[in-house]
Amino acid sequence: MNRVTQNGRSPAHLWRSFNTMLGKDRDVTGATDHSASFFRADTAAAPPPVITNTTLSSLPSFHPASEAEVRRIIMSSPVKLCSLAPWPTFLIHEYVDLVTPCVTHLVKISLNSSQLPDNQKHATVSTLLKKSGLDMSDMSNFRPVSNVTFMSKVAERVVTRRMNDYLVEHHLLPRLQSAYRRQHSTETALLHVMSDALTAAADRQVTLIWLLDMSTAFDCVDHSILLQQLERNFGITGLTLHWMTSYITSRTQQVLYNGKLSQLQRFSYGVPQGSVLGPLLCNLYTADISKVVEFHGHKVHQYADDCQVIPQHSCL
Repeated sequence: MNRVTQNGRSPAHLWRSFNTMLGKDRDVTGATDHSASFFRADTAAAPPPVITNTTLSSLPSFHPASEAEVRRIIMSSPVKLCSLAPWPTFLIHEYVDLVTPCVTHLVKISLNSSQLPDNQKHATVSTLLKKSGLDMSDMSNFRPVSNVTFMSKVAERVVTRRMNDYLVEHHLLPRLQSAYRRQHSTETALLHVMSDALTAAADRQVTLIWLLDMSTAFDCVDHSILLQQLERNFGITGLTLHWMTSYITSRTQQVLYNGKLSQLQRFSYGVPQGSVLGPLLCNLYTADISKVVEFHGHKVHQYADDCQVIPQHSCL
């Protein structure tokens, strides 16, 4: 009760406390080869989409990161332990003025060379039960959370800021997507859906809602399709596209449990959950969903991989 009272003014901290008390945030599976290979998808059997050029703007390169920006990113990063990091985050915070020039230099090299080193593209994966009470023998009931290196997260935050600034400036973000973007949340998603329902009720209409949930959305991102979409639909070109290609491809992961690692797995599909840039890329990958729904005359709102579709002809 004391913890609830202390965190009562912060919904994020309050939900985190509830998850801890319910045991939803603990690792509950072992590192088996089955679990390591389960959290990978293969969409090669799906027919290739037709992707046309839809934007006149472009982002051919990233402007360099300053030491002041990198220092802010370091100090705002949560103090977490990562088995892949050579030193704990709290030490980086403590000696931030010493390490900032070096970290800034490494980020500049990555952006200028359009390469993210392979040792920064490896992740250790923890599996978390999606809801308490689910069958723990069914791997689909778990959510894989990727723990990547601190340096990777710093570079991702720099790139994500530049991507967001560009996408907002040119109005390229999915208009009806409320997840992983500034000034949007579950609250804005709920308000939008409720507004449609109340408007329909005022016109004496019944609102029917189709609730769609994409299964393993992060794991099913096809790298080739994503890169084509970034270039043709969002104007990510030149050195920026090369960096994105380097970031997305040649990734590896291992499941970590009780201090033991599974066999290393390489994957050609998916973006890492728990990364900084992954959620934004997933949003851009699924942006066409709203276009398809609106093309057929229906209303839609998205929050990450959840879609609420309201058919146009709902009436008494």
